[in-house]
Formats: sequence, structure tokens, C-alpha cells
Amino acid sequence: MKRLEIDSLSDLKYVAQEVVESLDGRTVVLLRGEMGAGKTTLISRIAAYLGAEDVVTSPTFALVNQYEGRECRIFHFDFYRIEEIEEVFDLGYEEYFYSGDLCFVEWPEKIEPLLPDDAMTVRITVGDDEHRIFEIE
Repeated sequence: MKRLEIDSLSDLKYVAQEVVESLDGRTVVLLRGEMGAGKTTLISRIAAYLGAEDVVTSPTFALVNQYEGRECRIFHFDFYRIEEIEEVFDLGYEEYFYSGDLCFVEWPEKIEPLLPDDAMTVRITVGDDEHRIFEIE
């Protein structure tokens, strides 16, 4: 496990780089943290690091957004509003998770039984002001 601490959002680019360098062939990344911890903000920095020029926003209502990186497609999921796991089946989650494209998942606890065993986890703990602790597993 890698542990990174930052005191400024401007340092998120270093966390983004570390997440990408830690993938080791994995394509599904689970972001765990409370509301407002910075999950979407981190995904925006990762997408930028991977060359995406898209504006990254939380897909709270659409459930999934797609961004184009230099060498890969990036899918960004937000399952916060999921009430029934069947909604994720309707979305066709398997086509995304097992496509080989990068998938970043916010609120993975809502779909825990469907997550790939080899998914990477990034835990975000909120401190004072902009202080954040990132644990990459």
C-alpha cells in the first residue's frame, strides 16, 4: 500500500501520477471517501495526466461519463444515487469493467458484489482544510 498526504489541491497532480503508475495492468479503480473528499477532483487530475482534454464532471445522474486520453478511453462512474443494483445491470457494467479501458468508480460500496477482484482501491481521508490522505491499495 502507498500512502500520500497533501495539503493543497495543487498537489493532486502528484497523486494522479502515483495512481496511474500503480495500476500494474489493472483497469478498474475504486475511489472510497466521504462526500466532498475529492473523488471527482482526483479523477479530473488523472484524466488530465492521461491526456484527456475533456471537462471532468461527476456523472451523478448519467451514472457514467467517457473521456478520451492520449492512449486510452476513460470511464468515470458515480453510483451514489443507485438504489437497486439492477440499475447497474441495465447500464451494462460488465462491458465497461472488462473492456480493458480505464474505469474509475465513485461510491463502489453501492455495487460491492459486482466489482472485479483485481480492482485497485484509492481511499481518501479528509483532514483540515485541503489536507487529504490517499491510500493506494
